[in-house]
Amino acid sequence: MFRLAHLSDPHIGPLPAPTWRELMNKRLTGYLNWRRGRAHHHRMDVLDRLIADIVQADVDHVAVTGDLVNLGLPDEYKAARTLLWRIGPPERVSFVPGNHDAYMRQTVPQIVLQWRPWFLSDGVAEDEGGYAFPFTRVRGQVALVGVNSSVPTAPFLATGFLGSRQIAALADELQMLGEQGLARLVLIHHPPFDIGPQKRLGDHRELAAMLAKVGCEAILHGHTHKGTLKQLKGPSGLIPVIGVPSASAAHGGRHEGAAWNLVTVTGEPGAWQVAVERRPVT
Repeated sequence: MFRLAHLSDPHIGPLPAPTWRELMNKRLTGYLNWRRGRAHHHRMDVLDRLIADIVQADVDHVAVTGDLVNLGLPDEYKAARTLLWRIGPPERVSFVPGNHDAYMRQTVPQIVLQWRPWFLSDGVAEDEGGYAFPFTRVRGQVALVGVNSSVPTAPFLATGFLGSRQIAALADELQMLGEQGLARLVLIHHPPFDIGPQKRLGDHRELAAMLAKVGCEAILHGHTHKGTLKQLKGPSGLIPVIGVPSASAAHGGRHEGAAWNLVTVTGEPGAWQVAVERRPVT
């Protein structure tokens, strides 16, 4: 049995004070949204309790599916690195970036500089690998495969995109891991189904078509701030697609309160079973 904690979208605060120069771009709308409500919705005391609950659960691994930060300010990436260490060392925690992490083109190097150890494939040195996806980490009989759906976008858009190269590479990796008899869990920020033109994964249909041929045992995503369980067609059955609320969301608001998913993998090659238990913050 393999027990995985899945959390997403902590949007850590407090927000560093931006300069006017830093706000003269897409960040301005995000900053106004933060001041108008997101700062009160994303509470760090809630996130602290969620992390403590995961630590107490003593899971085998932790998956973080993006949106550690808010506006891509330099000091946010340093604070998020501290958060990742609190959750666990790189060998026990796997991370894929969200659209807020890749908020602007010039912020992407900070993802590599500060967080790379948490998305490196097995056997890749910390000073290698760059911003390469997909990555694969094998833990026991479970393979965690992370893809990057997050690309810088125009104001008012939170869309994502994988691209044909990454989808093809993911197909090859999943095929190989399946032939090895491993249980394959795909980590992605944007869900692999349509959630509307402003937030969707642009090539979700292409991803779903590939998975229908190659398959995997489960897909874990963030982005929607909702605890959901949907399904995609696989080559020999349905693939569970598992979403999770924001890890810092205050309870009692118009959005779902913070929770994490306990994902359990049991069975054997050719007959893997994936179960999910939502663990709300109390």
